[in-house]
Formats: sequence, C-alpha cells, structure tokens
Amino acid sequence: MIVKDKSIVVTGGGNGVGRELVLSLLSRGAQVIAVDINKEALDETVRISGNNEKLSIHVVDISNKQSVFSFAEEVILKYGKVDGLINNAGIIQPFVNLKDLEFDKLDKVMNINFYGTLFMTKAFLPHLLKQPEAHITNISSMGGFLPVPGQSIYGASKAAVKLMTEGLYSELSNTGVHVTIVFPGGMATNIKKNSNINESNTTAEGNSSKLLLSPEKAADMIINAMEKNRYRVFIGKDCNIMNFLYKISPVFATQMINNVLGSKAH
Repeated sequence: MIVKDKSIVVTGGGNGVGRELVLSLLSRGAQVIAVDINKEALDETVRISGNNEKLSIHVVDISNKQSVFSFAEEVILKYGKVDGLINNAGIIQPFVNLKDLEFDKLDKVMNINFYGTLFMTKAFLPHLLKQPEAHITNISSMGGFLPVPGQSIYGASKAAVKLMTEGLYSELSNTGVHVTIVFPGGMATNIKKNSNINESNTTAEGNSSKLLLSPEKAADMIINAMEKNRYRVFIGKDCNIMNFLYKISPVFATQMINNVLGSKAH
C-alpha cells in the first residue's frame, strides 16, 4: 500500500523508531496519527516535524483496552477513515533471569507489547476492512524468534506478536488488508530509558557496533516493506545473521548469543 495521501496510525510515535516512522511517513505525503503515552515526547515529534499540518498527536495508554477503543472511535469521527496501522510501541524488561523478574514488571511488558498490539489491532481492524486497501504492520523483534539472555518475557511478548500477526496474515489473505510482521535486530535507540530501566553496565545496545541499525534506517525499511506489502521482514545485519543461524541450528544460535551477550543483552 503506497502511503501517500493515506491516513496512518503509529504507536510509540514520541521517540526512537516510532518518531522516525512518523517523520518518514510525513515526508512521503501521509496523514499521520501519532500515539504515545508521553505527551512531551509527542510534542517534540511535532516540533521536529516543523509543526507539519498532516500530523496529529494523541496521548493513549495502549495497554488499556477501553482507552484504545475510545481512541479508535475518536479517530474515525475526526478523519472518517484509517488506511494503515503500525504497532511499534514496546518496552523491554529489566535484564534479569525469569526466576528473578517481579510480576509487576512481567505484566507491564506483556500488557504493552502484546496486549497493546492486540487491542490496537482489534479496535482498528473493522475500520480497515472497510477500505479498498489497507495495511497493518506489527513490530516483533529478533528476540521474538531467538532467546536473548535476561529478556525471556520480552521475547515471549514479541513471539506472541509474531504468531498473532502471522495468523492475521492468513485470516486476511482474501481481503484488502495487507499484513506485515517486522523483526528488527539491535538498534541505537533509548529503549532502556523509555522502559524505565537504569543500568550502568555496558550492553550491546550501547556499543558502537556496526551491526546496530539507526532508527532512521529502520523506519525507512519498515515503510518500504509496508509499501511493497511484504509478509515477513528481518531488518539489521545481526537479525539476518541470527535468523540464518537459528534455522540451521537453534542450539548453536542460542549458545552463541548467550556467550556474546550473557546477561547484558540488548
């Protein structure tokens, strides 16, 4: 689906890849409805966009089902239609093993990453189905198909997004709603800060590794995939390498990432 002149909702639009998705969509002529729980971050996105008149912002807690469905109705009343949805918002867990992860942290990760994506999809799908052509893009993670040390519940939430999206692709295959699932690898973002995780340890995310993908490049790759109606997209060198290795030998790939990242994975 070509995004020019389309109305597209983007979650997590206040920072990182979400902000870059918003800016890239605007540059391609789309009407963008940016969602985030952080009003100040959304205001900064507006400022960076040059107060683009095609951008509107909405503070929504996507983990709250009622808030999401109310927001969807508000959007339809205001714009009359929605052509696309990019479920990008997500957080990671503290870098601890499952046995040490507190239930409130576990619940928060699942509620935002999985249920937030589910609620947004359920709220907007009936409206997307009314369009001649529409698109849903859900962001999973390399951690959604490969276990990352200290991020088991984050990985579980992204694996749930993966399989839900693949099921949705199958269910909507005979409709005008296209579906894309994206698996990003390591990216140079502030996801630890935005997940309220403060750690002094140096991690793979903090290193100047050539494998890390910039948010700008990631956003362009995601929108390109959306415009080409691609089904599954692996972005980033590390993600492509690990996907290849995991297909050949899950045990070897798991041991490799465990040895490289240990308890300080990105």
